[in-house]
Amino acid sequence: MELQRDAQPEIMPGLGFGTYGRQGEDGISAILCALETGYRHLDTAQDYDTEAEVGEAIRRAGLPREALFVTTKVRPANFGPGDLVPSVARSLETMGLDRADLVLIHWPAPNGERPLSDYIPQLAEARAQGLTRHVGVSNFPVALLTEARALLGDVPILTNQVELNPWFRNRTLADHCMGAGIRVTCYQPIAQGRLGGDPVIARIAARHGATPEQVALAWELAQGYAAIPTSSRPEHIRGNWQAQQLDLSPGELAEIDALNRGRRSIDPDWGPAWD
Repeated sequence: MELQRDAQPEIMPGLGFGTYGRQGEDGISAILCALETGYRHLDTAQDYDTEAEVGEAIRRAGLPREALFVTTKVRPANFGPGDLVPSVARSLETMGLDRADLVLIHWPAPNGERPLSDYIPQLAEARAQGLTRHVGVSNFPVALLTEARALLGDVPILTNQVELNPWFRNRTLADHCMGAGIRVTCYQPIAQGRLGGDPVIARIAARHGATPEQVALAWELAQGYAAIPTSSRPEHIRGNWQAQQLDLSPGELAEIDALNRGRRSIDPDWGPAWD
């Protein structure tokens, strides 16, 4: 498939490709398939151990760097004084890039063992040094997000990457973020493929000749959120991309919005106090 050649994205593309689990040659092939399909936002992390695969896929794709939006996330082990900025530089070296488009704090420090003041200002320093165009956070509840914004001052938080899908609406946090001008990026956006068993989603999918995963992604994009699904299977990678063409009615959006079960899948015992 010939690669689509796009102009420089002005903001973070709404539909990205997550790279958790996309390791080795198979992982590179999956990322290349995503780029061939049209994805231009690649999401990786220091803890995913996929930064090398992302860099290699970018090199093989031959796309102009300005056509891509590359996100990575800093692991808590690199939150110590003077540690975060060098860790971002190492991530860039691993990917073979001069700059990231977005660097996130992956999780607040486990069990609050470090105050935000230890590491959030270092995020701003990475941006000031030109290592990234934008900064943001992941898995930050409202209280920590408010504190992080105060510490960053004039440096905006582009996104808060959080677990969110039709079965886990995460409404309090999502509404706070969007009201504050911080875009929500949904991870676990298709609930690891489990949504096909939901009769409401299955009915809507059948009505449109779509997959349950496409319905979930279309619902998220309709809220103004970003989403970063992943897969190793080309048919799923391409199918998820087509969610952007799915136009759900207001009634269908409302039906999906009511499916919230209120149970998160990612909930480590060292995590923050959730909203």
